[in-house]
Amino acid sequence: MKSLLKSKKGLSTVVTTLIILVVSVLLATVVTFYAINVTTTRVQEESLQMFKQHIWHNGTTHSEGAFLVINTGGRDFVLDKIAVRGQESNWTNIWYSKTTNSISADLPYVTPETDGTLNGTDMVTVSANTYNFTRGSVGEDLILKSGWSMIVYLTYPDSVSVSDIGVTIGITIHTATAQYYKETNVEASV
Repeated sequence: MKSLLKSKKGLSTVVTTLIILVVSVLLATVVTFYAINVTTTRVQEESLQMFKQHIWHNGTTHSEGAFLVINTGGRDFVLDKIAVRGQESNWTNIWYSKTTNSISADLPYVTPETDGTLNGTDMVTVSANTYNFTRGSVGEDLILKSGWSMIVYLTYPDSVSVSDIGVTIGITIHTATAQYYKETNVEASV
């Protein structure tokens, strides 16, 4: 027993250093994976889907757009602006209705009034449900809760004329963190 304690045999300096390095790298890897797991499962991202987009023109004086936005992300989003063909829509020409209903039917064309209002009642029936619409106001940002839907009508979107019927143009939704772009063909409303 005394000979074992007085023995000069042991691990070399190189082997000891390698063991310390391997252990420290493994420990750092475990900590990194844990931190990535914690941050990715705790952070909820903005995600929205745009459906049923339309741009109509009546062939003479007015155009109108409509689309459905569904917030499919884990957090609320702030809609900063809406652009048609790259031209920002005036907030007073934007009409919206927020809902938790599932909307499966297509959005109907609604003849806008000459004063820029959506129609005489500011109500639109989609499927069997009637939705009350609110007119946007200058400087207003629209907030849509997670899991909610919003129907948006645009009266007189800029840069859409009768010669655009049949042409594909884009609708862009700008939020605080992203842009969502969809294309649609301009349709005749009559």
